[in-house]
Amino acid sequence: MDFSYPKKEKLKSRTTIDLLFSEGKSVSKYPLRLVYIPINAVDRSEPLFSAGVSVGKKYFKKAVDRNYYKRVLRETYRLNKHILTENLKTPYAFMLFYQTKDKLDYHKINVKMVQLLEKFHAQVDPGTQNSQT
Repeated sequence: MDFSYPKKEKLKSRTTIDLLFSEGKSVSKYPLRLVYIPINAVDRSEPLFSAGVSVGKKYFKKAVDRNYYKRVLRETYRLNKHILTENLKTPYAFMLFYQTKDKLDYHKINVKMVQLLEKFHAQVDPGTQNSQT
């Protein structure tokens, strides 16, 4: 399993981000939310998934708190993205949001991330059965 999160997998495209907010579908597992759109990857050197993270200033006024939760989201995604890469073949772009003022610890966020990714997988590929649910 590859537990990396290289630069090419980070969502940086302004047009893709705009598409996410205008046409994206959403799945959530409190306090996390994932907004996604399928992307057309004609070049196979492109990554299967492009991901970005966001924590709103509405929930955490101090940048140090927002940055902490962004780091936690990136780390939990990095460790659990195998849930998607092993099961999905269609490329997606998505954003992960932390949407609460509650300061959950790393382990609770990790559990929620696993549940969120499994819920996302079930929503985009309903024909397959997940053995953990």
